[in-house]
Amino acid sequence: MARIYGERIMLREYQKEDFAGIRKWVNDPEVTEHLSDIFLFPHTAGETEKFLNGILDGSSPIKGFVIADRRTEAYLGQIDLVKIDWKNRVGTLGIVIGAPENRGRGIGTEAIGLMLEFAFQRLNLHRIELEARDYNTRALRCYRKCGFQEEGRARQNFFIRGRYTDTVRLGILKEEYFQQKKA
Repeated sequence: MARIYGERIMLREYQKEDFAGIRKWVNDPEVTEHLSDIFLFPHTAGETEKFLNGILDGSSPIKGFVIADRRTEAYLGQIDLVKIDWKNRVGTLGIVIGAPENRGRGIGTEAIGLMLEFAFQRLNLHRIELEARDYNTRALRCYRKCGFQEEGRARQNFFIRGRYTDTVRLGILKEEYFQQKKA
């Protein structure tokens, strides 16, 4: 995939050197508690390497980008289409901003905007969807700011910190994205 440049960030290809950046967050509970249960148990360096190698050699079904500083190309996080349904033209989005100092700075919002443009303009997808836990208010604000609409909830389907929480399902359609851009 080609590189995509924003104002402060770029979406670039994964590189072997991103291993260290991924390792910094992959076992950090502040990050992983917002992600899927594949992060329930610690990830070994071997598992991280297998993930990265799958992306690099093209054997992974995940298609995406590293979120990097535009000037230095340093790893900040990643944004991926973790699943693409080509028949129905639907992509499922996943995003991680690894380091705490990079959260709350609009990096995720900028990355999502670049990814939506790519998904709708280049891949001709019709819809992008994602899920977030109801306690992840920062992410939910970001997704709504990017134009995602809540489409439903799976009530009390995720257990964390001694209680059940909801999973919020959100989506954005191609025409909604372009209407929002015109406004």
